[in-house]
Amino acid sequence: MSEPLTPPEDPRHGSSCAGPVKTDVLVVGAGPTGLTAAHLLGSLGVRVLLVERNPTTSDDAKAISLDDESLRTLQSAGIADAVYPIIVPGTGTRYFGADGRPLLHARGLGDQRLGHPFKNPFAQPDLERVLLEELRRRSCVETRFSTRLFTLEHYDDHVGVGVGPAEGEGPTEHFDVSYVLGCDGGRSTVRELLSIPMRGESFPDVWLVADTLGDPHDQRYGMHFGDPRRPTVVVPGRDGRCRYEFLLHPGEGRPGDPPPFELVRELLRPYREIAPDQVERAVSYTFHALLADRLRDRRCFLLGDAAHMMPPFAGQGLNSGVRDAANLCWKIADVLSGRAGDALLDTYDSERRPHARAVIDLSVRLGRIVMTTSRGRALVRDLLARAAMHTPWGRRYLTEMRYRPDTRIRSGAVVPLDGQVRSPVGTPLPQPRVLHGPRLQVTWLDDVLSRGWSLLGEGLTDADWAAAARAGLPAGTRVDVVLDDRFPRDHPGRTSIADADGRLDAAFSRLTARFVLVRPDRLIAAVFEPDQIERVANSLHRFAPHPGAEVHVPATEQHPSRIGDENAGRQSAEPERSVTVSRTPSVSETRGGLR
Repeated sequence: MSEPLTPPEDPRHGSSCAGPVKTDVLVVGAGPTGLTAAHLLGSLGVRVLLVERNPTTSDDAKAISLDDESLRTLQSAGIADAVYPIIVPGTGTRYFGADGRPLLHARGLGDQRLGHPFKNPFAQPDLERVLLEELRRRSCVETRFSTRLFTLEHYDDHVGVGVGPAEGEGPTEHFDVSYVLGCDGGRSTVRELLSIPMRGESFPDVWLVADTLGDPHDQRYGMHFGDPRRPTVVVPGRDGRCRYEFLLHPGEGRPGDPPPFELVRELLRPYREIAPDQVERAVSYTFHALLADRLRDRRCFLLGDAAHMMPPFAGQGLNSGVRDAANLCWKIADVLSGRAGDALLDTYDSERRPHARAVIDLSVRLGRIVMTTSRGRALVRDLLARAAMHTPWGRRYLTEMRYRPDTRIRSGAVVPLDGQVRSPVGTPLPQPRVLHGPRLQVTWLDDVLSRGWSLLGEGLTDADWAAAARAGLPAGTRVDVVLDDRFPRDHPGRTSIADADGRLDAAFSRLTARFVLVRPDRLIAAVFEPDQIERVANSLHRFAPHPGAEVHVPATEQHPSRIGDENAGRQSAEPERSVTVSRTPSVSETRGGLR
């Protein structure tokens, strides 16, 4: 693009760079999913152009909850530190019955699972602003607003794209990219150009959403009021913000019509008095439960709302989009680098589709149960919930939210071996605090691992580690796990960690004398004994990285995260490890950028 757009002064606008486009990946849509994808790709040294049809990031507080998995993904990109100041480190959701009395408080497992609070309210405009501000640190990411995608042309080794001013007043500029990521929402242009239908159902219920200021609520948890006469959701936020959601009765409003202030005030009356200037946003909407027929079409991919839409009752819409980005972006980086083959990209659909479908179904079920308008169903719900809370298994099931879909990946870039009971393969690696380095610094496990694959092992010999190295397993960082309160001592070619909070011992107590192979997205790809090394290596052969020319990620792309670590000051004294990725020239280099 020889005549780049001049960035306006509004800090929510992105920057643009002079000269022809030299980019590997075009990301379409600068919502949370697109911004996260750009961060993940940029942190791996992939060159990205991010285009957004709107002139700025969103002013609408749509999504309102980040979970621990999303925060871990942001940690991997080095930006969780920047996001924490705009979230409420939350304590889950409290559910109330038809009579207004508390039923249960669903807290999940807190930060015991992935190292971050389980459920965290936030305002979407704040999140998008922070993600965009941090994106300016990425030297290989360019962002352009008021720019939209017009054309896609498929070729064997690239995609020809045409982008231009969103209002259509100006030339469409054509160039080649290796991949296109459609992160452009429910009305996705990428999905439309690919002619990919979405299937599912839409619901007739109309909900009013009001985001308010100056609110007196001080709870750090969401509240679901299951009164069948008027199901209601209240989610307090930071600095006096609060989200209210009300099911409207017939005749009170139509989807898309701005609700009158008098209706908003009447609905809020049981909770607070409000003035017009304290209503930040009020909309009426219906919700959908839809999934795209396919998430990959040759070199194009759908992520976030472009791929799936779901009711809000499980709080997983935005988080599902972040999961899409976490699953896909490392795979694209590995394929671009020559370290993996195209078959790895096929696993995006096979790995993400089952979980997206399950989350959609859960969201629908929760809406029908928690937000029911049937008094009889509400009374049965309350009776069963209160009875379950009087049993240990029922209490764990409800308060730890064990009704959420299993995130285990059963097919794709994983190797579930026969005969393994309660195997963690296909599940996220826990993130405990660990002791690391000669100074026994306390740090998060992820900050010990590399951005690539990792191989951890407990109770293994030097000969076992040498055999793993000869087999060509895709592991960049090799980690000795030390249990039983012993000192971690580094060895040539591998580092060593020990337990700092009890959770490393708990996670590896059943994995003694075994290797644990971890993917770049922190998913456990295989658990195996030394005599199974060759079998695992052969199973991953078509996915495994291959050696290639190393390219050092610029220092500006390295954002080590030290969330919640009271020893961060001591940790910073540790010398930084060099982060390297390998890559092949993008099609925009080999073809001269513009066509």
